[in-house]
Amino acid sequence: MGELLGVAVLGAGHMGADHIRRLDQVVSGARVAAVADPDRARAEAAVAGLEGVTVHTDPVAALDAPGVAAVLIASPGPAHEEALLAAFARRLPVLCEKPMVPDSTGALRVVEAEAGIGRRLAQIGFMRRYDAEYRRLKALLDGGTLGRPLMLHCTHRNVSSPAGFTSAMLIDSSVSHEIDAARWLLRQELTAVTVLRPTPSAGAPEGLLDPQFVLFETERGALVDVEVFVNCGFGYQVRCEAVCEAGSARIGDGHGMVVTTGGGAREEVAQDYLVRFADAYDREVQAWVDATRRGEVTGPDVWDGYAASLVAEAGVRALRTGGRVAVEPAPRPALYAAR
Repeated sequence: MGELLGVAVLGAGHMGADHIRRLDQVVSGARVAAVADPDRARAEAAVAGLEGVTVHTDPVAALDAPGVAAVLIASPGPAHEEALLAAFARRLPVLCEKPMVPDSTGALRVVEAEAGIGRRLAQIGFMRRYDAEYRRLKALLDGGTLGRPLMLHCTHRNVSSPAGFTSAMLIDSSVSHEIDAARWLLRQELTAVTVLRPTPSAGAPEGLLDPQFVLFETERGALVDVEVFVNCGFGYQVRCEAVCEAGSARIGDGHGMVVTTGGGAREEVAQDYLVRFADAYDREVQAWVDATRRGEVTGPDVWDGYAASLVAEAGVRALRTGGRVAVEPAPRPALYAAR
């Protein structure tokens, strides 16, 4: 346990650069050993001042760099499948940001590859499982004091959407977090999706169907609704309320500082997911490093990544058709027995 875990970080964009900072300045027991990004200048900027880091434009070359014993994948989703399979071939433990693989067919190939090895190597980056409020809600629901969960009401708002953001991405990029959180909180699979489309906001780019109202059905009759609004204009907000037979519990109401001045009060609203979930990301990466150094893999698994991609894919079909779409998963390998 004395030697630092050498991590190759694939992707040096917004998320990757933040993980490089986290591994260097926040997390104990690890160091950045290599970084890969198609933009070499961006990769070099992300590791400026760090010693002993090799920089690559080819992600596979980073996996084979000296001192690399684990991989953190923070590249765009379409690049994840190749990186995961390359890591599996080298038996390297992985923390892969969501989406594990954007399409369910590719995600299933990753499931089959890891199941073929016969042991878990990858943890998927659904960091809400590490958020203090989500963990308290999970413990409350698991404890059963509120009775059977009947509904989850979820809100997911962003200040604005980045260039190139599509109507489908509201579901397969943004709502994918709620998909995993709902499965985890309720211990139920999502079985069907319906998407309702109100008149788009005047603040949304031309042609973007924003906001959307997404309704999930579960295997034991609970309902999950998600308001996703990625151009709300005022801040980043994530809320979740569980309504149960004997009570309800809500998280996500207050995270900002309240400033009182000039006869009024104003509460700050986070403007970015890296602000709202900073502690969750820190705990997630620390837990991954600690488990990896013990020779273990914990946290959301590859099957969770496949399930999220499959449900999101059904959600995109529901958005396009206007109808209810059933979710039909492949058989679950024994490696991913329900927990």
